[in-house]
Amino acid sequence: MIDLTYGGKSPLTINNPVLLASGVAGFDGGPYADLLDLSKLGGIVTNPLTWRPRRAAQGPRVVPLPAGALIHTGLPNPGVRRAVKLYRARWSRSLAPIIAHVVATTPEDVASCVAELERCEAVVAVELGLHDQATAYDVELVLRSAQAATLLPLLVRLPLYGALELAPAAQDAGAGALVVAAPPRGTVRDPLSGQLAGGRIYGPWLKAQALRAVGQVARAVTLPVIGSGGIHSPDDARDFLEAGAVAVQVDTLLWTWPHAVEIIARNLGGLEMTRAAGALADEWEPGMGETMWKRRQWDKPHRPYDVRPLRPPDDLPE
Repeated sequence: MIDLTYGGKSPLTINNPVLLASGVAGFDGGPYADLLDLSKLGGIVTNPLTWRPRRAAQGPRVVPLPAGALIHTGLPNPGVRRAVKLYRARWSRSLAPIIAHVVATTPEDVASCVAELERCEAVVAVELGLHDQATAYDVELVLRSAQAATLLPLLVRLPLYGALELAPAAQDAGAGALVVAAPPRGTVRDPLSGQLAGGRIYGPWLKAQALRAVGQVARAVTLPVIGSGGIHSPDDARDFLEAGAVAVQVDTLLWTWPHAVEIIARNLGGLEMTRAAGALADEWEPGMGETMWKRRQWDKPHRPYDVRPLRPPDDLPE
């Protein structure tokens, strides 16, 4: 068992240190239920929720980059009240704990959102997503508002380039855990429309910056730290744990290679066999059965954002 949060009336513990980050698995992870075993995960963070409904962004939403992608969705959601009505039953049947992500717009809206989620027994915690220009004072206001409306554990997702500055403020204001970090923003030209597009940028390149931020924050606070950014292999995830994180959130790897997320969860969760000394190469590999093919995929360079999903050969034994 892993203590994902500290403090509060009911600190959150999970069975596996691998979670799905907000924005990649929908509101309940349902679209991926046939692509990986969700029960092997430590939790699913929902798509971002706001007090009022929001529509999808106009213009380019996904722009490929040489080593990743820029994504701008506009945070579409039906509003927290409607979302609870739509997904309460699915959340209660979820194979992994559900953590609701609330966009920290205003203290009043955050309090209203959290109060609505407090009444939903299927939600085990709330993650508050700060905007990139948030100050220490903003963190305090948002957390105090949320604490007044719920006894659920509160995670705070910090912006990458402000993580070290804001982490002590979040700890002092009563956060239960810190997520380091939200992907940074960027601007690129969309090759299809020719327009300049802004959004958050994802990719393996982000790992080095996120890993540094995790190490800095873990040394600056006593709260549990959850690492996020650029995780595309078990070794990537283990690097975050070595840097001081207690768990990790995997993001867009889920879109390009869903089963790889399960491989990471099995690896970090101790669900794989250990290799006996002197064993032959085909006697043990992570995942068992399909793993010789998978191991080759980890070892050779590939484009993680290729639209064509990687699949094992048809003649590979189960």
